[in-house]
Amino acid sequence: MLFQKNAVILFQGDSITDAGRDREDPFGLGMGYPLMVANALNALEPKGNYTFYNRGVSGDRTTEMEARWQEDCLDIQPDVLSVLIGINDTWRRYDSNRPTTAEEYGQRLCRMLKAAKEARPDLKILLIEPFLLHINEERASWREDLNPKIMENRKAAMEYADAYLPMDGIFAAACLSREPAFWAADGVHPTQAGHALIARKWLEAAKEL
Repeated sequence: MLFQKNAVILFQGDSITDAGRDREDPFGLGMGYPLMVANALNALEPKGNYTFYNRGVSGDRTTEMEARWQEDCLDIQPDVLSVLIGINDTWRRYDSNRPTTAEEYGQRLCRMLKAAKEARPDLKILLIEPFLLHINEERASWREDLNPKIMENRKAAMEYADAYLPMDGIFAAACLSREPAFWAADGVHPTQAGHALIARKWLEAAKEL
């Protein structure tokens, strides 16, 4: 089995992870990659008896995620933690003049991952880098802000993660096969094909945990 029997697996992030989940259902996984991963694991390893939680919140930056980290991560006491956060730390600079520096982003991310590891020393962390698909020049212009944050994400991974999913590069490679909008119509939020690609790569990366 990929994980120990009865493992608790927590997905954390923003709208990409949230994927329309039912906030009234504590076990609601939404319609994106967390649901796809859970379904695949349940089918492949039914005796694992895994418990899955999705606590992604649409619109979250690292600052909002950190504010809810105790309740939405530490209190859940996961055995496996998946984190995808960062695109809103870039987006808010352009749509509401609320910039986040790469250093601030990296520091918040590291504080959260460190706190999770300290709370559960045996915790396995799978960190997913934020991504952006070049559907138009306006989206491409965000690279100036996002690329340094991706580098901070990778530095955090080297210190705290047990597996890393370089989704920005994976999506760039996928765009050689199909146009960017096939994977994410607005360059940020994955289509069902995009979510399926994340889920497939997630399961591959999880073998390193």
